Amino acid sequence: MSIRYLSSALILIIASLWNIATLADDEATPDGTGISYYKDIRPIFQSHCQGCHQPAKKGGEYVMTDFSMMLKGGASEEAAIIAGKPDESFLISLITEVDGQAEMPKGKKPLSSVEVDLIRKWIEQGAKNDAPASTQLKYSMDNPPVYSAAPVITSLDFSSDGKYLAISGYHEVLIHHADGSGLAARLVGMSERIETARFSPDSSKIAVTGGSPGRMGELQVWDINNISLLFAQTIGYDTLYGANWSPDGKLISYGCPDNTSHAIQVQDGKEVLFNGAHDGWVLDTVFSVNGDHLVTVSRDRSMKLINVPTQRFIDNVTSITPGALKGGLNSVDRHPGKDELLCGGADGVPKVYKMFRDKARRIGDDFNLIRAYPGLQGRIFSTQFSKDGSKIVSGSSFNGVGQVKIANYEDAKEISSVDLDGGIFSVAFHPDGNTIAAAGFSGKVNLIEVATGKIIKSFVPVNIETTVAGAEE
Repeated sequence: MSIRYLSSALILIIASLWNIATLADDEATPDGTGISYYKDIRPIFQSHCQGCHQPAKKGGEYVMTDFSMMLKGGASEEAAIIAGKPDESFLISLITEVDGQAEMPKGKKPLSSVEVDLIRKWIEQGAKNDAPASTQLKYSMDNPPVYSAAPVITSLDFSSDGKYLAISGYHEVLIHHADGSGLAARLVGMSERIETARFSPDSSKIAVTGGSPGRMGELQVWDINNISLLFAQTIGYDTLYGANWSPDGKLISYGCPDNTSHAIQVQDGKEVLFNGAHDGWVLDTVFSVNGDHLVTVSRDRSMKLINVPTQRFIDNVTSITPGALKGGLNSVDRHPGKDELLCGGADGVPKVYKMFRDKARRIGDDFNLIRAYPGLQGRIFSTQFSKDGSKIVSGSSFNGVGQVKIANYEDAKEISSVDLDGGIFSVAFHPDGNTIAAAGFSGKVNLIEVATGKIIKSFVPVNIETTVAGAEE
């Protein structure tokens, strides 16, 4: 990490701790209204507790995303929070350290004494809820979203066994049968916006990145066989992007709008990679063939190579010469059998690069570039290799029109092209290589024949409710 990033991080940490400590020492905030649940307490619960205590994953039958349920408690039948009485509130006993350990958060580092004191003060002051209605969780697995219009689709992914197609929705990931014949499951979580939904290599799990813009980012991991949330982590204060799996299925990578790249262990959620080499939002990530390197792309017009075990930035895969790339990069995918990278972005030209440099860097070079493919109209938002690596597909958006182009990997010859209504934000190859799915602004999923560009099927992945709330029959 550079000194600049380190200094910025330290300043933010010190400022945050000073603010919490000040609130803990003084029972009233500067405006005299007391400690705020929304501003002071909710962020603590959101970061440390709500991932395991939400409708999709009710650890101990305790839900902390609904204020009334949070006060009530869970399986213990003891009131978790009693207004004005912190010593009688079961939650306090769970988060208070005894001999260096606390029962909650389970399996993780205990809350700091400053955070615990702040929660105690809030309960002493009456445990008031000042959170705006917009922050209240409205949807759950038992109460899924109802749609009055098709959602903008930002992510598509076929399972490796070819059975299912994961489609991003509002507050959920929709699991459809791959042929578009119908809905198989709905994975409803806390995140309003879903940016990426990716099946694990063995198709048993799905990693989801998203969040609530300007409020929180979230990583979810779902068990497809049981349709259950394995775990969720609230991360930062804006949506997360570009989830991907290591080839062995043990790690999940993702990018953040604070310019950082990350990877966690699936087994326990522990972070094993943190890197701040980019100068813009990190929008997509992919691992090397053996999983020891991570490649990331960003709005800063670069594709970067990071060593996973050491967490160190290694190289700029793309040229760093001004003008070599005419805009940010939105998507990256790796060839299924070798360390070659397909990327796309603002210049509308899909390109394949070597992951590892075999020539010394020189000013103005773009030595890692292997080949460029036929350009698309507008910005490319999604690119992907076919499962056998013989073809590539890219999707773009320009002035309300979407375009999809499929080409041979080796000779860059265009196979087919199709224009669609609404920008295309995601494309995906079916494992058989004969069909691709494309979707975006229109909210329709298009299943397209690779060889001809013919649309085989087009469907909206949700039921549209046309009844107006409150209208008389």
